[in-house]
This record gives sequence, C-alpha cells and structure tokens, in this order.
Amino acid sequence: MIQVWLGKGNHALPAFSGETPIQILGASLLPQSLWVLGVALVIVVILGWFFGKTLLGKAMLATSHNKLAAQLVGVNTKTILLLSFGLSAVLGAVGGVILAPITYSSYDIGIMLGLKGFVAAVLGGLGGGLGAIAGGLILGITEAMAAGYISSAYKDAVPFVLILLILFFRPGGLFGAKITERV
Repeated sequence: MIQVWLGKGNHALPAFSGETPIQILGASLLPQSLWVLGVALVIVVILGWFFGKTLLGKAMLATSHNKLAAQLVGVNTKTILLLSFGLSAVLGAVGGVILAPITYSSYDIGIMLGLKGFVAAVLGGLGGGLGAIAGGLILGITEAMAAGYISSAYKDAVPFVLILLILFFRPGGLFGAKITERV
C-alpha cells in the first residue's frame, strides 16, 4: 500500500540539527548521527534500569525465559506479552524517527535494516543486550571501513559476509556463552 501511495522512490525527512557535517580528526560526521548515538544511549540506560530494577521489567524477563514458571508465580503472561509488543512498537517507532533523516525512507527499507539488526545480535551473541550493542558497533565500523577502503558498493555485502563467518566459526557469537548440555 505504501509503495502504491508514495511510489518506489526514496523520501527524506529533515535532520533535527541541520545537515552540515561536523569534522572530527579528519572524519566528517552528520549531526543526526550524534542524535542516533545519544538517543540509543538513553534508551539502553532506561531499558537496563527497567529490566533490572522494576517489578514489571523482571516479570517481562521471567516470561521470556519460562512462560509457565512465570504463570506459576502469579505473573499475568498475557498482559506481559501485550506490553512487550507495545514496548517493541515504541522502540521501533523511535528508531524509525531518529534514523529516517540518515537512511531515507522507502517502502522496502526494513529488509536491510532488519538484516543488519539480526547480524548485530548474532555477532554479539543472542544471550544479552550488551553483546548486541557490541555487535552493532562492530558491524557499523566494519561497514564504514569497507566503504572507505574497498568501495561503497560493497557496504551492504558486509553483513552477509559477517553472518557467514560467524555462523561458520563462532555460532554462539563473539560474546555468547559457551553452553554445554548434559544428556
């Protein structure tokens, strides 16, 4: 429907703080990138506090680990699942608003962003949020290095290469826990 309504072209939203690049040690950085980093840092801190200190956050964690055990201790898992989907929708909306001036908007933008998010999570290890953040930083730096030293045409191939390397050599991710299973 969006493709029919807006067309196949890219659409830009204005940046929050202008589009004049900031020069730092010979590298240029868009002001919107600083907004992305700042908002991401604030969200990570808030979510860390929420999941570590509040009863609702701990109920969400308990439901995600073992739904039946959470029900047995009195957690209303249907409400928790509904709130979890609402939280993910809010986080997705904030991410979309913050990233839209950098990535431009089109009807199919979610495919590549979803792939990069998945690669970052697998790269860092699916067990924790800090690993996913580290995986995202590694992926971003690797993409920027590939665009700068090889060619910007290969920038979107970097996630595919990284996911293959990780799945071949380190399936648990770089920071994933080594789990042994007894039979």
